[in-house]
Amino acid sequence: MTIEFRSATTADIQQILALHARYQVDTINEADKADGFITTAFDKTQLTELIEQEHGLFVALKGNEIVAYAMAASWGFWSRWPMFAHMIKDLPNLQYKGYVLSTENSYQYGPVCVDKSVRGQGVFEGVFSFALQEMSKRYPVLVTFINKINPRSFAAHTKKVGLDVIQEFEYNNNQYYELACLTNRT
Repeated sequence: MTIEFRSATTADIQQILALHARYQVDTINEADKADGFITTAFDKTQLTELIEQEHGLFVALKGNEIVAYAMAASWGFWSRWPMFAHMIKDLPNLQYKGYVLSTENSYQYGPVCVDKSVRGQGVFEGVFSFALQEMSKRYPVLVTFINKINPRSFAAHTKKVGLDVIQEFEYNNNQYYELACLTNRT
């Protein structure tokens, strides 16, 4: 069966929340944690805003089932979470491929979630590429972070889709990689 990639609609929210809950650090099955997890929690209101105002939620469908999502949005959207507020303050201290990073020239990508039933089948790369293409219409630089205790996500983002580590940082007693890439890869 082929996988379809598209922007999410509000009709997708229940399926996205169910997928998210299976892999979010507070609700993940402990046996699945070694294969990667999501740290940020989301609710229906936040996902509605992400879809309707930010146009920053992208899904992969296998038939009618959402098997992956990728989130991407302005720093303004993310600023309500303390972790992202911390990252925003540090943006002017970071440079990437000729850009001094700012809230105007970069956006925050992630989290991304791929159901284990379709892992290793190119779904991650597909949903990442679709999201990157859509966000390239608005921003030249993607920025994200990965917790150092999540090696699967780090490997996927650096080896499969070629993100570059731009710095390492500590926040709330956790160690993170901060990564970036240009949105126009041609």
